[in-house]
Amino acid sequence: MPFSDEELSALALAAEPITALADDAVAWGGGDSRTPSLLPNWYMPSPSYQLRGRWTRTIVITLIVGFLVIDAFGLCITSGFLSFA
Repeated sequence: MPFSDEELSALALAAEPITALADDAVAWGGGDSRTPSLLPNWYMPSPSYQLRGRWTRTIVITLIVGFLVIDAFGLCITSGFLSFA
């Protein structure tokens, strides 16, 4: 361990604080400056939405309804096999 806690505390207290930023300073957004946001893109990327065909929507809705029906009848499909909960 190259530094003790006391040495690190002394270094932190002796450091010169940044009191002013440059006039042309910009917020770091993680590399993508196309869409400005309050959070950087590496922390929370902007959602991407792509319209898909009718079949995709039909399949997704069918799966959701199927799981709701299984749940409504009190069945369990967690392990891949339909069984009573």
